[in-house]
Amino acid sequence: MIKVAQIGVGYWGPNLLRNLVASKRCKVARVVDLSPERQDYVRGLYPAVNVTDKVEDVLGDPEIEAVVIATPVATHFDLAMRALSLGKHILVEKPMARSVAEVSEMGRLAGEKYRVAMVGHTFLFNSAVRYVKKLIDSGEIGDVRYIYSQRLNLGRIRSDVDALWNFAPHDISIIQYWLGNPTPVSVVRRGVGYIQDNVDDVVFLNIFYPNKVMANIHVSWLDPLKIRAMVVVGSKKMVVYDDVADNKIAIYDKGIDATAVLGQRMDYDNQHFQTFDHRSGDVLIPKIDFKEPLKVEIDHFFDCIEKGTECITGTDHARKVVQILEM
Repeated sequence: MIKVAQIGVGYWGPNLLRNLVASKRCKVARVVDLSPERQDYVRGLYPAVNVTDKVEDVLGDPEIEAVVIATPVATHFDLAMRALSLGKHILVEKPMARSVAEVSEMGRLAGEKYRVAMVGHTFLFNSAVRYVKKLIDSGEIGDVRYIYSQRLNLGRIRSDVDALWNFAPHDISIIQYWLGNPTPVSVVRRGVGYIQDNVDDVVFLNIFYPNKVMANIHVSWLDPLKIRAMVVVGSKKMVVYDDVADNKIAIYDKGIDATAVLGQRMDYDNQHFQTFDHRSGDVLIPKIDFKEPLKVEIDHFFDCIEKGTECITGTDHARKVVQILEM
């Protein structure tokens, strides 16, 4: 069994720890958190787990093979580099780091040490997200024309990162995964901070890709509704992915097609007289076999360590996501 340690048990950390403890592929050797309250929380749930407030207890233990980092973003780079330099595999919560340069440096060191460096873009291990990926890759929806997403809620305002860096890594990572991890042509951001100075509460991010593919991302923690939805508009069909709905995926056989040209030297040959057909077919709601994405993510991490499986959310993928956030 792989000996694992986790650093940080804040907002998302308990979910990671629960899956690590439940996994039959690892043993949680240590958990680190600076807060006495969080330490007591872990001891109360998992009495057999060694809890400490010293990172050195993890990094200095040669038996610990892998480290899961779930701390504030500003600490990711330092902790990850220290763990990698000591020959430990790392799984870092999103975003992986604060800059492309930091992610690149982490990737370089992981390569030198032959270690796995993975970011926790959990939605890439979501069955519904993977179903849409298959639809796109199979050509069933035709050419992707544009994608838009909304990740909105009221509450959990943060000060260490703004709404873009807190929420958008999810949507950016999904879009990059669906499209095959392309490099954008341009990125335009418009955001405003209403509650705190220099911390945007609402952001609209527009990404323009090659082949006229557009993506628009709307994130906010100042919204009356909880929305976690993405729409993919293709030349043949359209797909709605709604993460908070009972039916996660709906496929719409809808579109607009130009009518056939009737012949030469006729009015229909002139684009000013071109007509169009509005196509509206069936709506398909497929059955999705759901597995907890975080469990799938952690199993993938272990597969990368034990089997040499290519990491879906390695530093190459993480670099593109952070690049878009930086742009």
